[in-house]
Amino acid sequence: MAEQESTKIWPIEVRCSEARDKLAIRFDNGDEFSLSAELLRIESPSAEVQGHAAAQKKTPRNKENVTIAEMIPVGNYAVRLVFSDGHDTGIFSWALLHDFGNNAENLMAAYRQRVAEGAPE
Repeated sequence: MAEQESTKIWPIEVRCSEARDKLAIRFDNGDEFSLSAELLRIESPSAEVQGHAAAQKKTPRNKENVTIAEMIPVGNYAVRLVFSDGHDTGIFSWALLHDFGNNAENLMAAYRQRVAEGAPE
């Protein structure tokens, strides 16, 4: 997504499911997504998961039962998610959440492939 276009994406609703295993987000352009806590945790934009370069990316395991313990607004551009496993350093911009919504299936498939190939945890 072009940077200029991404700045126009704005959430009009962000909420956790009752079970806290999904993040529902609705954007002002009409897009709506339900993102699993597992996806958000394994693709967290934190340095702990992403590293400082592509070759440093980690592949967290056994996150299928992780939940969202807390959502903390970050300015007017993002939310920091605190997960039930204690991970709390990922800042999820609205543009990133929109991208995750559009690519959730591909992201999960790539994750499963990394796990199958024994990618670093």
